[in-house]
Amino acid sequence: MKNFEFLFEKAKQGVKKRIIVAAAEDDNVLLSIKDAVEHNIIEPIFVGNKAKINKISEEIGFDVNKYAIIEENNSAKSAQIAVSEIRNGNADILMKGMVQTSDFLRAILNKEAGLRNSDLLSHIGFFEMPAYHKIIALTDAAQNIAPDFNEKIAIIKNAVDMFHHLGNTNPKVAILTAVESVNPKMQATVDAAMLTMMNKRGQIKGCVIDGPLAFDNAISKEAAEHKGIISEVAGESDILVAPDIEAGNILYKSFTFFGKGTVAAVVLGAKVPIVLTSRSDSDRSKLSSIALAACY
Repeated sequence: MKNFEFLFEKAKQGVKKRIIVAAAEDDNVLLSIKDAVEHNIIEPIFVGNKAKINKISEEIGFDVNKYAIIEENNSAKSAQIAVSEIRNGNADILMKGMVQTSDFLRAILNKEAGLRNSDLLSHIGFFEMPAYHKIIALTDAAQNIAPDFNEKIAIIKNAVDMFHHLGNTNPKVAILTAVESVNPKMQATVDAAMLTMMNKRGQIKGCVIDGPLAFDNAISKEAAEHKGIISEVAGESDILVAPDIEAGNILYKSFTFFGKGTVAAVVLGAKVPIVLTSRSDSDRSKLSSIALAACY
C-alpha cells in the first residue's frame, strides 16, 4: 500500500458498504459523508434530529432525502439505535456524530445489546507520509491507556486482522520501546521480547513481530544495522505498536504535524469498524477514514 488511493479503489470493490451515523446533525460529519458518497464509497443511513440534518445538508449542498433518516433527538439514544440497526444487519459501519464519546462507547460496549466482538476495542491510524515509502499504521494512540500484556496481544490481533482485510496476509509488526534491548527495569521491553517469541512459536499468527525496537530501528534498516540488529521488520514495518497511549498519541500527532502525514483511523474489535473523526482532521483524513472502514 503506497498511498490512500489504494483504500479508495478497494472500498469501491464488491457490494457498497452501508454506514450508519449516530447523531448525524454535525456539519463536519455530514461533509465527510457527502464526500464519501461522491466518491461512490458508501451508502449512508442517518440517525438524529431530522430538521437539523436537513438544514445542514441544504447548506452544504447534500441531498439527504435520497437516504434513510431515523428520527431521534436524544444523542445517547441515537447511538443505541445505530448500534441496534447494525445488530439487525442493516448497516456495516458505525460512525460517531454529535454524541458524547462516553455515550457512544456505552452503546457499543453494552454486554447485551452492544457490538463487542473481541477481547477489547483498539484504535488504529494509517498514515500516508512523504517520509516513509508506504502506508504505515500505528496502534493504539487513542483507546487503551496503559495496556497490559494480554491487552497488547489483543491490540496486535485487531491490527493484523485489519491488514488481512486489506490484502496483506503477513504484515510486519514493530513493538516500540525507548531502547532496542531487553531491560528488566523497563516492562515494555520485556513485553516486546515475549510478544516476539510468541510470534516465533506460532502463538500469535498471521504476521511477523519484532521487538523491542526503538522508533529509528523500526522505520530504518540502516539505523538497525548500525546497532547490529538483523531484523526482517526493521525499515519495512507495516504496524507500529506503542507501549502506551502517551507514547502513541505523541507519535500520532508528530506524524500529522511534523511528518506532514494524512491519517485514516478506525476503532477495531467491535462487530463492525467504527469511525470517529476529529473536527481538526483534514477533509482527506475524514474521507480516508471512511474508505478504510469500508475496506473491512
